[in-house]
Amino acid sequence: MPNIGKIAQIIGPVVDVSFVNDATLPKIFSALEITKENGQKIVLEVQQHLGEDRVRAISMDSTDGLVRGMDVIDTGSAIKMPVGDQIKG
Repeated sequence: MPNIGKIAQIIGPVVDVSFVNDATLPKIFSALEITKENGQKIVLEVQQHLGEDRVRAISMDSTDGLVRGMDVIDTGSAIKMPVGDQIKG
């Protein structure tokens, strides 16, 4: 079962996420995902633990359309980027 939190606060690109009901806090630099109503996925990166049940994360995209109470899924891993031969050189 995935670790699911809820948006507690949004200030620009900074999003605070609460993890309650026996959910564990994601590690620093973990990727979090939010799926907007239109199906668009927003990726966040955890930057700070705020107490025992909340993290502060930075959005990698615009936070327009995000609201308090939306589900946030902990991916359990860091942000990943596909790397092909052209990038490797």
